[in-house]
Formats: sequence, C-alpha cells, structure tokens
Amino acid sequence: MVTIRLPDGSHRSFEQPPTLAEVAAGIGPGLARAAIAGRIDGRLLDLSRRVESDADVALVTDKDHDALELVRHSTAHLLAHAVKELFPEAQVTIGPVVDDGFYYDFSYKRPFSPEDLAAIETRMGEIAARNLPIEREVWERSDAVRFFKEQGEHYKAQIIESIPGEETITLYRQDQFIDLCRGPHVPATGRLRVFKLMKLAGAYWRGDARNEMLQRIYGTAWLRKEDLDVYLHRLEEAEKRDHRRLGRQLDLFHLQDDAPGMVFWHPRGWVIWQQVEQYVRRRLVRNGYQEVRTPMVLDRTLWERSGHWENYRDHMFTTHSEERDFAVKPMNCPGHVQIYNQGIKSYRDLPLRLAEFGSCHRNEPSGALHGIMRVRGFVQDDAHIFCTEDQVGDEAAAFIDLLRQIYRDFGFEEILIKLATRPAKRIGADDAWDRAESALGQALDGKGLAWQVAPGDGAFYGPKVEFSLKDSLGRVWQCGTLQLDFSLPERLGAEYVAKDNSRRIPVMLHRAILGSLERFIGILIEHHAGAMPLWLAPVQAVVMNITTAQAGYCGEAAAVLAQAGVRVETDLRNEKISYKIREHSLQKLPYLLVVGDKEVAAKAAAVRIRGGVDLEQVPLDALVQRLRAEAAPPDSAA
Repeated sequence: MVTIRLPDGSHRSFEQPPTLAEVAAGIGPGLARAAIAGRIDGRLLDLSRRVESDADVALVTDKDHDALELVRHSTAHLLAHAVKELFPEAQVTIGPVVDDGFYYDFSYKRPFSPEDLAAIETRMGEIAARNLPIEREVWERSDAVRFFKEQGEHYKAQIIESIPGEETITLYRQDQFIDLCRGPHVPATGRLRVFKLMKLAGAYWRGDARNEMLQRIYGTAWLRKEDLDVYLHRLEEAEKRDHRRLGRQLDLFHLQDDAPGMVFWHPRGWVIWQQVEQYVRRRLVRNGYQEVRTPMVLDRTLWERSGHWENYRDHMFTTHSEERDFAVKPMNCPGHVQIYNQGIKSYRDLPLRLAEFGSCHRNEPSGALHGIMRVRGFVQDDAHIFCTEDQVGDEAAAFIDLLRQIYRDFGFEEILIKLATRPAKRIGADDAWDRAESALGQALDGKGLAWQVAPGDGAFYGPKVEFSLKDSLGRVWQCGTLQLDFSLPERLGAEYVAKDNSRRIPVMLHRAILGSLERFIGILIEHHAGAMPLWLAPVQAVVMNITTAQAGYCGEAAAVLAQAGVRVETDLRNEKISYKIREHSLQKLPYLLVVGDKEVAAKAAAVRIRGGVDLEQVPLDALVQRLRAEAAPPDSAA
C-alpha cells in the first residue's frame, strides 16, 4: 500500500506504486488531461515515474511555475528530432533551456540557411501534431556509448563518457528519435504547440575555440499563443531600441575594429556620459564618499598578493617594462586598499568610503562583445567602504537607500534583489559567514524589500547582494552589487587600531550602483528608446528659422537660452521648415522652437514638444524659465 499526500492536505492510497499519470487519472479526467509532469517529495519528474513509497505528490500543469521551462526543454528535443528527420547526417550535441527559450547545437557539413530554418520549424509542427509519446529509458553506459557511435553521434558518445560514473544514464525516445537527457519532459509531443525558431549562430564545441565550430539554432516556446505574440512584439520593440542602432542614428558613439571593445564617444554621447557621471558624483559627495583616482597600470606583484594574478590572469591585459611585469587594472579594489594603507587608521576613521570612476580593462572574448553593453574598456562607478563588522548593517542600509534613489531618478522603479550566499569553495569561518549573511539580510528586511536567496552564488570571500532593474520592456538588467569581503584587506595588509589598541582587519564592502557607465548608458538609451529625459538629453532645444529673415533673432534667442544653461543649437539651413522639424524629430530632440516673422516681433517662439505636442507662441523669457525648471537634474532640490 502506497499513501500519497496532495498539496490540499488530502491523502490517497494505492495497492501498487502508481505512476504520476495514474495519480492524476485517479484524481479526475480533467487533471489527467492537464498534467504534464509531477513532483515526488519536491523533485520534478516525468508522469511515467512511479511513487514507490509514501510521499508528498503534486501534479504540474501549465499553471505551475515549472511548466514553461519544462515545455522549452521538450521543445529543444522537438527541434533536434526535426533536424534529424530533415538532415540525417547532422550530429546532435547539446540543447539547454535559456532565458525566453532554448537552443540546440549541431554539427553539419554545410551551414544551415534561413530556408532550412523555416523547413525545420514546419517539420517541428508536424512532429508535434503526431502526438508522439516521449518515453524515458535507463541504459547501461556502455550500451549508450555504443548506440550513439553506431548512429554517427560522436558528440553524444563523448558527453556520456564524461558523465560521472555514479550517474544513471537516461535516454528519451519519441518515435525513432532518441536523445540523451536527464529529463524530465512532457508526456507527448502534442503538448508542444506554441514555438518559433528565432536565429542561427555559431558556437564552439564545449566553448573552446580549438574545437569545431557548431551551428546553434535558437528558438522560443510558450504555453499560450498570446504569450508568444507579446514576446515577439517585445523583440520588435527591442530591435527599434537597440542602443547600437540608436547610437548611430543619434550620433552618440561608435565602435571600430582598431579598438575592439572600446568606445569612441561623440560630442552628443559624451554629454549624456557627463550628465550621468556628475549626477552620481553629487549623490556620492552628499552620502559621505571621498573620490579618489588610482593608477591604471600596476605591478604584477600587487596582483599576485591580491589573488587576481592567479584567478583572473586570462582576463587581464599585461605589459612589460624594464624587466618588470605590469597589468592594466581589471578592477579598482587593490588600488583602493593602497590608499587606505597610507597612514595609521583608527576605529574613529571608520567607516571610510572611497569612490572612483575607475577606468578598467578586461580581455573579454571577441565573441562576447556587444555594443557598449559588453566591452573591454569601461568605467565603473566603483566604491569601497572600509568598516568594522558592527558597521556592516548600517552601511548596507545606507547603500540600499542611495541605490534606490539613483535608480528612481533615472526612471527605474522596479528593482529585483538577490542575496547570494556562501559557495562550496570559500574562505573564512562559518560563523563569520553567518554574521555577514545575516547583516545583509537584515539590512534588506529593514527597508521592507522583497528579496530572494541565491544559494551558493556568493563570492569565495563573502556574500553579496545583487540589484537588478527592470526596463520599460520588462527586461531585467543586473547592475548594482554590494559584496562583503573578508579576504582582500587581510591579503593586502589593511588594519585599523581598535578601541582596545589592538590591530584588527577592517571589513571591505565592494559596491557599485550603475556597474559600468558604458553598459548603464546603453540600458538608458534602450529604456528611453533614445528619447532621453530633458536633463540627460544631449541637445535640449533647437531654434529653427522659417526664412533667412529670422536668422539673426534665432541666434539671439539661442544665446539667451545657452546663457540660462540650456543645451541649445540653431538650424539656419535654407530648407523647408517641415523638413527641419521632421529631421530633428527623428533625432528625438525634446524642444523644437520655430521662429517666423510673428515670433520675431513678439520676441517669442512657436514650440513643439517631443511627442508632437504643439504650444502657442511662448515668450522667450517664459520659455527660459520653463526649460530651466524642466531640465534641472533630479537631485537639484536635494
């Protein structure tokens, strides 16, 4: 007799161990039709798995939070099945679930084409319509290796040979297609109805450039068609907002092969940069930070003492001079400790908050570079807080307040927070980790914030809080971080004199709000679709004449606005005013000021606000007051 406990607290008994599918059928035909998997004592499993002993059992339907990932996992297998039917000589490698979808990598004698992609998607629909059972099978390791080698699937055989010996080898069969997988999967291909193949890409086998370049097919899958439609619309909007496209259109920046992963900022883009940097600088000063500047190139011995040379060497740019090895800094932390170490510090000097807009360089793989979002040369809004352990909670709380204010001022209201706890490989005693994790958790709770635990995702030297913001398209960007470091101060000899005159090692809080300024500005551009808030707009107003007769007054009006602090340009070209308005509208300028004879006589301008709102004639002095008020940075009243 097997007794199961259901989520509603009820119990059901079975003479023989039932499968999860039989449990669903025993509850009712509706659930039997809706169930796609189940959980036995919390473990997600196929419906074919048996409940061998008394257990807590829950059935998974498309309303369950695990359902979408399960469907995407199974749809990746559907993709591989379709490829093998259309291209039997293709070898199947790996196909995981990723954000918003899945991919599968293939080895094939020629590149797949867009036409192939369309044919594969059509065949996926046909296989789904066959409603083939998806069946789990347990194989002997040697039999599985021999089977895949006989099928010409040498990559699969390699994967099996690399699986630890104690693991069970499970394969999943749908008709003639068999794939290696831990599972679980939906019970039949008919459950896979809403999917679309998105793009082709290249990927090295096992991520190693020395291996074969495989062909990666990306796809997306959803539970409902309306969800797919929303996703595709969001992608369309994201393409319009792509910061690389807008960077060219709005003349903000460019990148070129002479400096891979480095940004050439144009005048308009650099205005945005300066507004962002100066705003953050003002916030830091008001919150007790002292700004510093550290060298960009430091001797190898310092990086060895900090541990970066051993653990981060492959990502560092190095140079050699006068028989000494140097590295271009990938981060600012060791330099800040050197400033801290100048002179004896007392407990009365703590907390000490050192901030730097530090220029860093990391040797990122060329394939990982992405516009200004992923670069090799970047500036961090970096800061390090040296404090006693008793001060960690208060410093964390103050940082959280600062971060939330800055995000709000840039237009981001929703913040997702995770507390990343101790990893398996770490330094420091467990009781110190207990105190550190507790202090960070209490700081979050003290602000009434919702947060999740990311078990094991902390740094080896201490736990950290990760702050992600959600943009106008619902995309999540991890930007801010607060990391608690037990290790680096000790490694680099940082001390303070405690109340009892003993020498103690300070706690070091690594913190950033924007992350890299390049990436954050890219996020801002996409969040606002290039239509930057007035205080960030590179050009806040343009004064345009209708005929040459108004050119002189346009210059005078622009001078008055500039004197008031408005970033203003004039457009005195001999073009139709409709052409000028359209051109500057495409440049997403906030204020278009049109001047004809009537405006000259009235010392005014006809105003069009971005978005198509037209105002009547506005006197120049009133316009100055309006623009000065609207263009004030959000911290101006602080």
